[in-house]
Amino acid sequence: MRQVWVVLRREYLERVKTKGFIFGTIAIPLLMIGLMAVNILIAVQVASSDRELALVDFTGRIGEEVAGRLGELGYDIELMGREASLDELDRQVIEDELEGYLVLDDLTLSEGVFSYRAKNSPGGTRVALFESAVNEIALDSYLATISTGEALRSLIEGGRLEFESVLEVEDQAEAEAARRSGIAFGFGGAMFLYITMLLYGAFVLRSVLDEKRNRVVEVVISSITPWRLLLGKVLGVGSMGLTQMGIWAACAGLLLLVAAPMIAPQIPGADLARLAEFVPGPGVLLLLTAFFLLGYFLYASLFAAVGAMCATEEEAGQAQFPIIMLLIVPFVLQSATLGGGSMKWMDWVALFPFFSPVMMFPRAVEGAVPWWMTGLSLVFMAAALVGTSWVAGRIYRVGILMQGKRPTLRELVRWVREA
Repeated sequence: MRQVWVVLRREYLERVKTKGFIFGTIAIPLLMIGLMAVNILIAVQVASSDRELALVDFTGRIGEEVAGRLGELGYDIELMGREASLDELDRQVIEDELEGYLVLDDLTLSEGVFSYRAKNSPGGTRVALFESAVNEIALDSYLATISTGEALRSLIEGGRLEFESVLEVEDQAEAEAARRSGIAFGFGGAMFLYITMLLYGAFVLRSVLDEKRNRVVEVVISSITPWRLLLGKVLGVGSMGLTQMGIWAACAGLLLLVAAPMIAPQIPGADLARLAEFVPGPGVLLLLTAFFLLGYFLYASLFAAVGAMCATEEEAGQAQFPIIMLLIVPFVLQSATLGGGSMKWMDWVALFPFFSPVMMFPRAVEGAVPWWMTGLSLVFMAAALVGTSWVAGRIYRVGILMQGKRPTLRELVRWVREA
């Protein structure tokens, strides 16, 4: 194992010392944090300087409700009645004593039309917020004069679908929150597994291919067996991947803890308490780690075998296509069931070891499959890892020293038999 440790250490240090690793792992998260800090600073300044408005209510009916609704959106509203002088308000706007003001009149009640008077045109977001608040209250005021106003409003808005579970659940709200959290984190975890297995598997392929092209492996193989060399490469790249993911996770956690409380007050209706619903527990993180480790080693052995049997980048690009398809197919199938409604046969397809990381993990987190199916998928992945590693090791043992054209399928079978 000492030889494996030497290869692991070399592969790990070679990658973590590169400029690409440093930039991708450290500089990018820091850049994101810096950009977020600038946006927060700008948002705070805008919130304190651009949200003081006046509201002139010539209708005498909906002014207080509109002011209250805009207040909920974070605006500081000064409500004025029919006695307000528009000329005086225009003067205040011109002399920068007031940013702008809204005018509600009889046309607002009948057609939902109102005016915003200021020196500069409001942005699209502000226009949408103002129109939503005023038109909704104007419509409520109109429908209040009709005996069936509430029912008519529901029909105008297109109605709504109300889901009623047939299961007996003591706390339906908690169950629904758990389901939403499972869907969100499950799909996010599936995408994470898809990207990392593809990315770090490609690192293993490139490492094997570079050493083969540079003929360095001919020297290295004299002091270490091919199997140990392959194991050291896979473990080294995997350790680099875990390091990178750990740094990214720490940065994401720091960003969430620091930025979320500062951003929430600037977002209308934001509730930090609901954010806790989407924070995964230790069991989910442990399951994600298990699927990542098994999935990474499973695909890394395949990528290493491809690198060993190819001599050029072009050949490797063509030879790795079947492996990439093993990742794309389950990702497409999983994306099709993102909103629910998964068919039962897809649960059994998710037991296929090469599909399990992308398909079984989100199902397990969401609670869509029984626990024994999740455990069985991990067992199948471990068994497939043993078989794949055995085959890949034999291909690697022969192919790492071979030069020339890429071997045919018949030749690969012969390598596995004779290695």
